[in-house]
Order: sequence, then structure tokens, then C-alpha cells
Amino acid sequence: MNTLALGPQWLDPDYLIATYGLIGVLVIVFAESGLLIGFFLPGDSLLFTTGLLVTTNKIDLPLWAVCALVVLAAVLGDQAGYLFGRKVGPSLFKRPDSRLFKQENVEKAHDFFEKYGPKSLILARFVPIVRTFTPIIAGVSRMNYRSFLIFNVIGGTLWGAGVTLLGAALGNIAFVHKNIEAMLVLIVLISVVPIAVEFLRARGKAKKAAAAEVPGQAAALQPNGGDGRRGRHAKR
Repeated sequence: MNTLALGPQWLDPDYLIATYGLIGVLVIVFAESGLLIGFFLPGDSLLFTTGLLVTTNKIDLPLWAVCALVVLAAVLGDQAGYLFGRKVGPSLFKRPDSRLFKQENVEKAHDFFEKYGPKSLILARFVPIVRTFTPIIAGVSRMNYRSFLIFNVIGGTLWGAGVTLLGAALGNIAFVHKNIEAMLVLIVLISVVPIAVEFLRARGKAKKAAAAEVPGQAAALQPNGGDGRRGRHAKR
């Protein structure tokens, strides 16, 4: 398998799995799901490669077991992020920038959470960086824990098992093996599709709401609701 030439070797999924095995995959999934230091880790491409390696027997575990462990790591990672957010609270927004921490990442996740509410926990799973900070913001906002847990499990399952199964499904295709770098780049691009869909949907609703307000405002500006009867009544 080729190595992904998009960054340093220690961020290459093939290298990480070859060096640290499935345990390394689970640690990275956990860290990227809710720890501040995990936002730069290659979650999507790592899960895709993991599924692919299961089908080629380079990971000696059944696919269902790998998926279950990945989902568990993803759910626990979000759980850790939520608890961290509840404990740290607003002080997170006052933390100064450093090499591994940028205030703009927190602000992006906060805006994302405010815009999409609880379902952001599902959508954010497919967006690098945002998926790391969203559970933390949920904790800062003191989101109802039961709701958080439900959306956490749904998101962790769709992302963790979904991307891994995708890698496994495509793992037996020769074209995928020959073009693994292109496939991993494609996975990253596809990961932003849910957000694009939600953005377009929200934009469409905003336009409809604005269009509905215009006739009402025009009627309000006309005497007696714009029915033209005020002049006739005045003459009487």
C-alpha cells in the first residue's frame, strides 16, 4: 500500500496502523473525538484504511469486532470531551492561543453547535477539527446529558462504523489499492458533504422566511391592511 503524501509520516494512516496496530487506531479515534490535542489527527482516512486492512487480513480481527471497538472509542472520546467542557466551562474561550490550540477552532465549533443544535454532534463527526471541539462545546453549554448521549452514540456509530465499513467494502477493489492516496483525499472531501447539505437547506429556509415577511410588511404599510377602504369610509 502506498503512503499518503499529504503530511508527515507519523500522520500517515498506513504508517500508524503498521506501527501501533488496532490499539493505535482506537487511541487516535478516542483523542480526535474529544481531546483538545486530537484535532489534527487523521480520523477519516485512518478508519477507511482500517476497514481496508481488515479485508486484506492485515488486521487479525473480524470486521464486526473492529467496528464495535471503533464506535466504543468514538463514543467514549466524545464523552470525555463533554465532561471536560462541563468542568472547564467559559474559561475555555479565554484560553490563549498556543502551538496546538487555536481560539478560532473553539469559536467555529461553538458557532456550529449553536446553528445546528443537538444534531451537530452527528454532523460534526464528519468534519475534521469541528468533531473534536463540538462535544466540548456541548459540555460548556451544559447540554442535557441524556440528549447528548443519544446523539453521541448515533454520531459515533454512523462515523466510526460507517467509514470503516466503507473501507472494507472497497477493500477488494483493485482500483482502490492502486489509487489509495486519491481515495483518502476523496474521503476527506466527502466528509464535508453533510455540512454543505445543511448549509444549503438552512439558506433555503432563510430565503423562504424572508420572502414571506415581505408581503406582510407591505400590507402593514398600507392603511387598514391595504384593502383601500379607508378613503371610502372617510368620505362617509
